[in-house]
Amino acid sequence: MVQYVFADVGREHGVTPQQAQLLCVLAGGPIGMTELSRLLHLEKSGLTGLVDRVERRGLVTRVSHPRDRRACRISLTDEGARLCTKVHEEICARLDVLGEAMPEADRRGIATALTGVVACYGP
Repeated sequence: MVQYVFADVGREHGVTPQQAQLLCVLAGGPIGMTELSRLLHLEKSGLTGLVDRVERRGLVTRVSHPRDRRACRISLTDEGARLCTKVHEEICARLDVLGEAMPEADRRGIATALTGVVACYGP
């Protein structure tokens, strides 16, 4: 369901689900390519292509790493930050709606279970 929400919201804002995920991951600030690869579960070549496409659209930029001139970090541009905010808010709103019909105790149980899964197997 989460993937469908990313796809629907992304399509409405003119980005792919992967581009929407990239924008949301970058909301916390610049991230290096190695970390992005791990967080998005992409091989280096796939990530490079994704970043290239989003960079051409003016949504992200490559920033020199402050301690390693060979490395770069990916950062949102002002336009990318605006789009990120819209996409993130819409995704969160739609995911909230999915659980509204569920009793509160069930929602808490699912949240607890998912937190445990992420703690064990997540990024």
